[in-house]
Amino acid sequence: MKPSCASVTGKRSFPPTDYFFQSGFGEWRGFSSPYDGDEGSDSRKFHNFCREFIMESARERAKEMAVFALVVVVTAWPVIYMLVTVMKLLSKGRPLGN
Repeated sequence: MKPSCASVTGKRSFPPTDYFFQSGFGEWRGFSSPYDGDEGSDSRKFHNFCREFIMESARERAKEMAVFALVVVVTAWPVIYMLVTVMKLLSKGRPLGN
């Protein structure tokens, strides 16, 4: 029996349903394999794109971390130099008031 269209019966169903949808399981083998022989499939292309994107972002992150380390070293240098100078001054034993 063919389902009747909602506009014919006069009642609107909620949610609207597409009774003529076909899921495309005609060639489904019961399992999903990454090596199904279709190298140009959309899922394989998407997987390759994601892998390349992750590798590129890892390279960019490494570059950014190197620049960040350089900035930290450059900004820490004056603080370290100041601490060394204060330690030398205190080790001489001169009073700070004179």
